[in-house]
Amino acid sequence: MSTRVPITTAAVMAAAVAASVAFVGAQVSDAEPTNPVPSVTPPPPVDPKMTRTGLLSSENMGGRHERLHIASAAMRRVIDVDVLRGAGDQPRPTLYLLDGVDGDPVSGWLTKGGAAEFFADKPVDVVLTSGGTGSMYSDWERHDAALGLNRWETFLTTELPPIVESLLRSDGDRAIAGVSMGAQAAMMLAQRHPGQYRAVAGMSGCYSTADPLGHAVTSITVASRGGNADNLWGPANSPEWVAHDTVLNAERLRGTAVYLSAASGAPTHADLVAVAQSPDIVDALTVAGGGVALEAGARACTERLVARLGELRIPATVDYSDAGMHTWVDFQAQLPRAWKVLSTALGLPGAQ
Repeated sequence: MSTRVPITTAAVMAAAVAASVAFVGAQVSDAEPTNPVPSVTPPPPVDPKMTRTGLLSSENMGGRHERLHIASAAMRRVIDVDVLRGAGDQPRPTLYLLDGVDGDPVSGWLTKGGAAEFFADKPVDVVLTSGGTGSMYSDWERHDAALGLNRWETFLTTELPPIVESLLRSDGDRAIAGVSMGAQAAMMLAQRHPGQYRAVAGMSGCYSTADPLGHAVTSITVASRGGNADNLWGPANSPEWVAHDTVLNAERLRGTAVYLSAASGAPTHADLVAVAQSPDIVDALTVAGGGVALEAGARACTERLVARLGELRIPATVDYSDAGMHTWVDFQAQLPRAWKVLSTALGLPGAQ
């Protein structure tokens, strides 16, 4: 464990600049919370008649990959969920894997993060949500003009598990992991629902919400996709900002296996190769600059949570990389290390 890391002006600025870039291996946004940009697409429509939750249909996407279409009473719409069935015929544990801020129609873990290939021989069922753009995967207090109705915490912790785990014949054990915005959400859901997950992994995320640093990061993340953070948990002095702060509520992670990782922001060889191979090197360099800032901010945020866990004597596995940016190339490199912790907690030490 590292020692306590104070909230310095430099740390606040690094994290705020990082969050203002607010991309996960994708485009750079100049949005600020006081002047949010409009959404690229309109928010998902709400169906007031959708008052029951259930599986509507499923599609075989090839091999052991299925796409489920699930009616959510909480969000009054259909949520698309991708499932990677694990190897073997026996009941298996379930890993919920959260995407970053973009919330694309198909999880970035599938389109950019190599999850299908990595988990192909693993005896675990992987569940990947889509469409959570800028949502923090939380229950919002109010409908947002840009991001719509978001009740992701209810969906992920209450509505989805009985449906998907029954379909998959789960053994009842589960873990949750995420990257960037999804990392913050994974830790947040684990501390708000103690005992629901055997393990949690956060890769390149920020984990406070109530202090000036955490409020700034969260607000800018939401605003980068056109949302208004006041619609999320209310004004900054609302107790909900405290309730969702994992640093302040770290004690609630006791008994859960914890993995945290972040890099320095310095580009790796793979990052440089990706820039060199880009059809637009100037644009790629701009995006790479955002990746440097984002990862530096994530590193400062991660160090704060690690320090708090150390104060509480809560065990955690922590990986700090000397090189790596906030890009999918580097997130892919973090996944195998996270899996070592997750698989052991799920009773699958041989699957590492």
